[in-house]
Amino acid sequence: MPDQDDSLLLYLNEAIATTRNKEDLFRSVTEKLRLIFPFDAITILTLDVEHQYRRVFLRDYLGEMLLPDQPGHKPLGRMPIEGTPIELFVRQPHLHQYNLEELLATYPQYLPFCALLDRGMRYFVVVPLRTGGHLIGLMSLVARRRPDFSPTDVDLLEKIGSLVAVAVTNTLAFEDMARREQEKSMQLALNNALLSIKEREELFRTIATEISHVVPCDYFGVRVRKPDSPVRALAEFNRQPDGSFALLPENRHDQLPNWPAAQEAVLEVFATPGIYVGPDFEALAQRYELLRFIRDERGTRSLLCTPLKTGEQTTVALILASHEPFGFTEENLELIQTLVPQIRLAIQNVLAFEQIDALRAQLEQERTYLIDEINTTAAARLDDFVGGSAVMQQVYTRLAQVAPTDTTVLITGETGTGKELVARALHNLSPRKERALIKINCAALPAQLIESELFGHEKGAFTGAHDRRIGKFELADGGTIFLDEVGELPLDLQAKLLRVLQEKEFERIGGRRVIRTDVRVITATNRVLEEEVAAGRFRADLYYRLNVFPIRLPALRERPEDVEPLMRYFLERFTKQMGKPVRGLRERDLRALQQYGWPGNVRELEHVVEQAVIVSQGPFLEFQGFAAAAQAAPVLAETAGPVKTLKEQERDHIMLALRRTGGRVSGPNGAAVLLDINPKTLEARMKKLGIQRTVTIGE
Repeated sequence: MPDQDDSLLLYLNEAIATTRNKEDLFRSVTEKLRLIFPFDAITILTLDVEHQYRRVFLRDYLGEMLLPDQPGHKPLGRMPIEGTPIELFVRQPHLHQYNLEELLATYPQYLPFCALLDRGMRYFVVVPLRTGGHLIGLMSLVARRRPDFSPTDVDLLEKIGSLVAVAVTNTLAFEDMARREQEKSMQLALNNALLSIKEREELFRTIATEISHVVPCDYFGVRVRKPDSPVRALAEFNRQPDGSFALLPENRHDQLPNWPAAQEAVLEVFATPGIYVGPDFEALAQRYELLRFIRDERGTRSLLCTPLKTGEQTTVALILASHEPFGFTEENLELIQTLVPQIRLAIQNVLAFEQIDALRAQLEQERTYLIDEINTTAAARLDDFVGGSAVMQQVYTRLAQVAPTDTTVLITGETGTGKELVARALHNLSPRKERALIKINCAALPAQLIESELFGHEKGAFTGAHDRRIGKFELADGGTIFLDEVGELPLDLQAKLLRVLQEKEFERIGGRRVIRTDVRVITATNRVLEEEVAAGRFRADLYYRLNVFPIRLPALRERPEDVEPLMRYFLERFTKQMGKPVRGLRERDLRALQQYGWPGNVRELEHVVEQAVIVSQGPFLEFQGFAAAAQAAPVLAETAGPVKTLKEQERDHIMLALRRTGGRVSGPNGAAVLLDINPKTLEARMKKLGIQRTVTIGE
């Protein structure tokens, strides 16, 4: 039937020339072939140039599905031909007929032939597909009944094979062109994302989405390890049923107790480019606990990974995972590796943006903090110490010795002796003077808020944590932190402070990221920490960490010769500040000031002078508010009676302040304001001295 044969060839030739859709084209081919040759199934395989691998290009059956995909094989994936009947077929230059039972005798474990034989298939016809003299694939026709081919039929089938070869070649070219266009679109989308998106989560979600259009995956992750640091995830997403990518929760590995060690162990796999599919992935899962975990708990069956080196000392890896046992191919890996420069640049940019944002936030915090300090702390304007007594000369010497170092300093002394002034001098004379000096009064905050103040918290870490808060240790990075009243810290926070001193790292409340900080720590206390340690109220190990270089500030009563220069300094300052006339100082008043015990020390003297400048009217300063207290104090040169102890003097002074305020401790008109100490500190001193407010009011 030469005319019929010619018509078929013309029809196929026209179909190949005009049809671009693969499914439509090969549906027409198989329908026409079945009109002439009785077969029950057709399979078209393509071969690589070296004839080492084959790919299923088309598989079509008549009636029920006869041959399911091989377990563990992706239908369109590359498979080696070594050890399979395909090796035999490739060696045949022309159409060849085979008996399935005979083939199975040679290849008894070849599952596709076993499945065909179980369904009654007996005969196998293989037609080589050649174009331009090159073998590009094979077309196999399978039938239950033995086909009876004449020489003309064989010739026609080989001619059809040549046309099908052209069709396959064209289709592969179109698919390759479409894939390249898709890859270009993906690269363009990645470039646009890189230029326009600066937020980490949004950027990596976009990268994951664009990559999955070309390389389908169920997981996208980027992991990084810096020197002497644990492995951490820059981004990790899971593909959702609707195709979108969702950020994985931080507690996703809580079921794996030794998660850090398991992650560290598997990093060596991610350090080199590779795909791990089928048996290769199963072998890795047996070797690495983390891969076994994601296989069993997440359904992962194959991996693709490639390193993204952003620095000699930093390891960064991109990982894709799939639920398909043969989810990735070598071509996928080659494509992903072409994207490495873009993804690496994306990582560098997002880390740079985050660093800039962090620095901007820190600078804004420092600016706000310093403005607040300038507006609220008058004593901060003192640049130099006043007083040349021998005990103060020793303080100046020690201060000058330790200031240029990073050594931790513990400043001790009574309330009002100038501990904060010493801390500021230590900072201003140190190499850290260009960065912030951050101070926190450990007695001024409730215990439950001190940890947040020191270390910060994440949004939602506790009730009322509506935003992320940067803690004082993070804010002081590169500078100095001054912890005043450090003896008031609760024991649990003492342990966390010890960790910062030892490891130079901490975590925000509610956070899982370890934050490293370079901070010089200066602490101060008016308590005797040795006694606190003995009483179990202060950790001994923390005390020894803080007491590296102690500086003790003497009480004002220990340096009476400094009273006059201090008083004249304050007098000059307040006179100018208030625009008051300069008034003289009576000798008897100076003598009383020098002989007074000064429980409030320099701060109390400052307040006494300030009050005198305000109330004085005549040519001399009037110390009306101070008279009762001064008269109550023993005048050492004139009194022969017993000298009161320092505790007795302190008790008298506190009781005097309480009388003036009607027993009120806190608030704007309370004794704490009059004495210029923290209300909680005053209450603690009252309790220690046995002072009760009710008794005080009645006295």
